[in-house]
Amino acid sequence: MMFLDDKKCLNCQKPIQGRSDKKFCDDFCRSHYNNHLKSGKYQMVRKINNALKKNRRILAMALSDVKETMRISREQLLLKGFQFKYHTHRYVNKRGDVYIYCYDYGYLQLDSDWFLVVKIKEAG
Repeated sequence: MMFLDDKKCLNCQKPIQGRSDKKFCDDFCRSHYNNHLKSGKYQMVRKINNALKKNRRILAMALSDVKETMRISREQLLLKGFQFKYHTHRYVNKRGDVYIYCYDYGYLQLDSDWFLVVKIKEAG
C-alpha cells in the first residue's frame, strides 16, 4: 500500500494509506473523531430529548392500556422523575382547558396537586 505524502489521520495523526481523499486510518478513528466533535455540540439537545422521553415513559406507565384517562398526583410524578418544564406541545380545547403533551401522552392540571393523564387517540 502506498502512503500519502504528509497525510495524517485526523484522530491519531498516524500516516494514512490508500485513497487520496481518505482522512482517517480506520473506522475506529473516524468514529472517535466524529463522536468527539459532536459530543459538546448536541449535549443540550440530548439532555432535553432524554427528559422528554422519560416524561413520556412516566405518563405511559401511569396510564394503563385499559383506561383512557387516569388521575395522578404531582408528588407521584415528581417521585418518578417527571420534569414539568419539558413538553412537546400544548392543546387548548373549546372550554379553554390546556393539555400539556410529551409526544402522544399528556396531562391536564386539575388543581395544584392533581393531574389527569391522557393519550392522543390514533386516527383510523
